[in-house]
Amino acid sequence: MKTMHLYLLTGLVVFATISCSNSSARNNENNNSKNSVNMKFEKVALPYETDALEPVISKQTVELHYGIHHQAYVDNLNKLVVGTKLEDADLVTVVKESDGAIFNNAGQILNHNLYFTSFKKGGGGEPTGQLGDAINEQFGSFEKFKEEFNAAGVSVFGSGWVWLAKDDNGKLSIEKESGGGNPVTKGLTPILGFDVWEHSYYLDYQNRRAEHLKEIWKIVDWETVGQRY
Repeated sequence: MKTMHLYLLTGLVVFATISCSNSSARNNENNNSKNSVNMKFEKVALPYETDALEPVISKQTVELHYGIHHQAYVDNLNKLVVGTKLEDADLVTVVKESDGAIFNNAGQILNHNLYFTSFKKGGGGEPTGQLGDAINEQFGSFEKFKEEFNAAGVSVFGSGWVWLAKDDNGKLSIEKESGGGNPVTKGLTPILGFDVWEHSYYLDYQNRRAEHLKEIWKIVDWETVGQRY
């Protein structure tokens, strides 16, 4: 009887081990599959700590905006493109050639990748070099440019973006985009974009979008932004 019990116990242990191994293998397979999907499009790494932009943009806003909103766009797009003609396309191509949910999420990934890399601790001042010269030439002065840019941002109805963009000849323009719109859909190159979705400023400024736009110039990384011109 003891021998019989020993055999039964040994069999149960072996069965449990095999079951756990198979379960682990399935989990690893699922995780690997999930990771392979998520690796296609990714959000840009922050070039600063999450509290570096305070008091203009709070740590809490960066953590929610970058960590949750931006990540959601990435997760959504990686699922949506599977099996479509855009599955192997680069992000800019997806934005240019898509519509609906794919465009909304792809546009927001591109927008936010540019947005979050446009700032730095101790930023601000004025652009120099070719971008600074172009702004002064086309808008009269940097201050006049800021006034026009802020006015455009305030006037975006609902959620959207305001952009400084250039054409193939280097001519600058201020573009208003709704939702996840980006100037690349107009054949332009985006240089600087301010997010006027409420999630980008509401914790810090409530409904005072104009104040947010006025303050955000204090953290612009003009060295990085200037390289886009």
